[in-house]
Amino acid sequence: MTKQFWKPGLLWEILSYLILIGGAVIIVMPFLWMFSTSFGTPETAFSLPPQWFPNFSNIRAYRQLIQAVPFFKYMWNSFKVATLITLGQLVTCSTAAYAFARIRFWGRDFLFFLLLSTMMIPIHVTIIPLFIIMRYTGLCDTHTSLILPAIFSAFGVFLLRQFFLTIPLELEEAAKIDGASHLWIYLRIILPLSGSALSTLAVLCFVYFWNELFRPLIFINSIEKYTIPLGLVMLRGQYDVGSVPRTMAAVTLAVIPAVIVFVLAQRYLIEGVVVTGLKE
Repeated sequence: MTKQFWKPGLLWEILSYLILIGGAVIIVMPFLWMFSTSFGTPETAFSLPPQWFPNFSNIRAYRQLIQAVPFFKYMWNSFKVATLITLGQLVTCSTAAYAFARIRFWGRDFLFFLLLSTMMIPIHVTIIPLFIIMRYTGLCDTHTSLILPAIFSAFGVFLLRQFFLTIPLELEEAAKIDGASHLWIYLRIILPLSGSALSTLAVLCFVYFWNELFRPLIFINSIEKYTIPLGLVMLRGQYDVGSVPRTMAAVTLAVIPAVIVFVLAQRYLIEGVVVTGLKE
């Protein structure tokens, strides 16, 4: 019985699970403290040992947060900006990726290399020219100044191109024999088979621009146009809330949409990893 129960590598498997569980606990603990503190008081925020279980009957911090700043307006602004950028990148990056993956033209590889090289240029290098352009076009202090420069991404093109290359050429060749155009192949063959890759790009893009602070800090001046990160900065600065529970309540509300997006799309993310790993 002992020999049948004890399989080779079982000890290593147990240790691996223990390490993973320990890592998960370490990652979750700050979020649990944040959530619990948002339902607490300034005194319990610094209590030792920490208060791990939230007191749902105490919503004072959330009430004071809503009274102090138009936080839901900031959430709507962030949602609008992140959603429009995500939709824009799905369209522009997928079409460019299809061209680089399936259409042969002169200088294709060099142009793709040139596109990838732009990923090495930090945003701090281009932010001043971009600000000057937005100022002269009258787009400063508008959400368009955040959306327009971000609707195309070299990383998105690279991610989708690599996935498009894994789709069998036989499907495209069969469609061409039937007289299909590149647009028809792109819409009817490539996109339906790329749901997992598109979902991956959408989640990464949405979460990134939901949390973006640098560009809104440069372009947005009007308080009513603030996004979530700007609202958090103002909450801690201009209004000087001075209350840890209210700050944690704001952070909790800011995190919830990104978590929901990931939970809804996690099946497609995992499927994308598995499918990509199985293809040759």
